[in-house]
Amino acid sequence: MPKQNFKVCLCWRRIFKTRVVEPPPDVKNAFNHFSQSGTMTVDDLLTFLIEHQGENNATKEDAQAIFDSLKHLNIFQRRGLHLEAFFRYLLGDHNLTHPPSSKVHHDMTAPLAHYFLFTGHNSYLTGNQVISASSVEPIKDALLRGVRVIELDLWPNSKGDDVEIRHGGTLTSPVDLQKCLQAIKENAFHASEYPVVITFEDHLNPNLQKKVAKMVTETFGDMLYWSETENMQQFPSPESLKKRILISTKPPKEYLGENRGDVSETESGRRNPSDVGEHFPDEDEENTVVQYRQLIAIHAGKLKGGLENWLSDDPMKVRRLSLSEQELENAIRTYATKIVRFTQRNLLRVYPKGTRLDSSNYNPFVGWMHGAQMVAFNMQGYGKYLWIMQGMFKANGGCGYVKKPDFLLRRGENDEVFNPSAPLEVKTVMRVKVILGEGWHQDFHHTAFDRYSPPDFYTKIGIAGVPEDKDVKQTAIIEDEWLPVWDQDFEFLIRVPELAVLRIQVLEYDTTGRPDFGGQTSLPVSELRTGIRTVPLCDKKGNKYKHVRLLLSINFGRPYDL
Repeated sequence: MPKQNFKVCLCWRRIFKTRVVEPPPDVKNAFNHFSQSGTMTVDDLLTFLIEHQGENNATKEDAQAIFDSLKHLNIFQRRGLHLEAFFRYLLGDHNLTHPPSSKVHHDMTAPLAHYFLFTGHNSYLTGNQVISASSVEPIKDALLRGVRVIELDLWPNSKGDDVEIRHGGTLTSPVDLQKCLQAIKENAFHASEYPVVITFEDHLNPNLQKKVAKMVTETFGDMLYWSETENMQQFPSPESLKKRILISTKPPKEYLGENRGDVSETESGRRNPSDVGEHFPDEDEENTVVQYRQLIAIHAGKLKGGLENWLSDDPMKVRRLSLSEQELENAIRTYATKIVRFTQRNLLRVYPKGTRLDSSNYNPFVGWMHGAQMVAFNMQGYGKYLWIMQGMFKANGGCGYVKKPDFLLRRGENDEVFNPSAPLEVKTVMRVKVILGEGWHQDFHHTAFDRYSPPDFYTKIGIAGVPEDKDVKQTAIIEDEWLPVWDQDFEFLIRVPELAVLRIQVLEYDTTGRPDFGGQTSLPVSELRTGIRTVPLCDKKGNKYKHVRLLLSINFGRPYDL
């Protein structure tokens, strides 16, 4: 049996025997139940897939594909699978709790307002909100991860003759607008063919707006979606907008001498150049504004007045409203149902409060539970809320669009809408057994967690969702073991499974300080496959490890089964 040496000092080493993980009781019991005389045939495996794993649509071809995937292993036998081969199948990529190859399966023909969109904030920043560099790389990375809404802040350069992207009023360095547009064009539809929305926070004068209009038109060409009418009564569907780019910003009405029914909205709180003083446009400026306005597929803006006016739903036109996380939290105290009603037709974008200088994020469920489609996140870091966001948008084939639950879209007999503050009943009970984990000794150096011994792993598992669904549980700590076997059962009561996300994090216990990170993942509860399943873990940035994974058993029951 192989051994590992840990050097404590010049004259003393600690030696630990390493072992090969053995099939746990759940695996042995399933194998014995569905196999015959210690061998599982293709037909036996098919029966296992249907009856134990809940794959009601599984076919003999599916079972044969699993057999074929194991033929390269020395443990494979032609007559069928024996216990070890069956165990390796359960730990392999043909048995994932949430397969990454799942297809788009939500109805994509409803208006855009009926979907949650994977949304970025200040998409060009590489780090914090104050001194980090601006670059096209975060934009590329976000799009390749499935983000569908990219934010660009448009500012004049130091000479005032060109446009640059930067976080105004800070020490962040700028990046050229044309480079950002080109990066979006080249990377927009690799991860998903569904539309990309570019939100502009515009701080430009008419001449620079004209320059932007020319750049956008020439860069995107036929990819750019042009609305036939300025005042749409309903947004088009994601299906009708496949491989199209949409621009969303506040129309520059000020230069046309129109009645000012709304006011500029910027995250920085600074006034746009067009808000200062009375301005009488000349003919060239009017033509410029028309060219810029024609780019705008999704009109943004706040009506004059307070929150109640901002949330007014005009039956003759739809629009986008932006609120900071603080503004939303204040609004839901009084206008919770009004927000839900507004978001049934209009788009609501929520963005991080200005004090998040470290590019941290906030609880996305506050926005989602009230129907907010664009919960904008800083994508360049990592942490609990970003992991939850990534988990949410693994749903629906990872296309960046998740259909909102029906309860957020329904109207009652008296035109009433869902009340997020009302008590919620338990809809389902999720039972999870954390069986074991493996792969750390292959993906990490043997002293990565502890200089003097193998790691002491434990797993935190829980539900992220509406406040009533939040729950976190923890396994025991398995000491000095690269292949921890926990075999522990947990139960979660879930009231809104449509919005619930299963969070898993493996940590290594450290008596001297904070625990070491051993992997994480977040997955949409609504799409989890039942039975004995494997769950690959990711690093802090969301990149999947090559070998690190857990083996779980997952089942759902009705509340009255308790």
